[in-house]
Amino acid sequence: MKIRIVVAEDQAMVRGALAALLETESDLTVIGQAQNGAEALDLARTERPDVLLADIEMPEMTGLEVAAEIQRQRLGVRVAILTTFARAGYLRRALDAGVSGYLLKDAPAATLANAIRRIYGGGRAIDPELAAEAWTETDPLTDRERQVLRLAGDGATSAEIATRLELSEGTVRNYLSEAISKTGAANRTEAARIARQKGWL
Repeated sequence: MKIRIVVAEDQAMVRGALAALLETESDLTVIGQAQNGAEALDLARTERPDVLLADIEMPEMTGLEVAAEIQRQRLGVRVAILTTFARAGYLRRALDAGVSGYLLKDAPAATLANAIRRIYGGGRAIDPELAAEAWTETDPLTDRERQVLRLAGDGATSAEIATRLELSEGTVRNYLSEAISKTGAANRTEAARIARQKGWL
């Protein structure tokens, strides 16, 4: 019996290459491909793959948001994050979201296939250097501060953020002020940049 995989990646060429690479393994089969987080979640619901291999940064929903939602809905799909972000903050958030694997895109192809097998068998596959680093620095942001700061970093005004998140402008300003203080930044743009660098956004 083959291990059934869905690949979620917003770059079409990378997505196609990953699928082709996995299909060369006799015990793996790619049953679906998603170009954004919402599609990935839909495929997880309808196809119930054994493993969802997802990028972090995708339109509509990030890979971490998809993983958290899969966990919340108890879909029984194991999630492996495949990313270029070798940042401890991302790994900590991924583990909090219930992922079983966190792998870097520059890893050898055999490492990816073996990691999928380990995850399918109920194990975990985490990049070892990143795992050690993940416990040295904690993420100070709350989920709400992270949401607000991410939108601010994308250029949204306080009014736009308030509308998007159904909050008052005053509340948005409070969240931004907290985030700026926690990151030691001078303003919201710098706070978003620092938080992104550390993998907190």
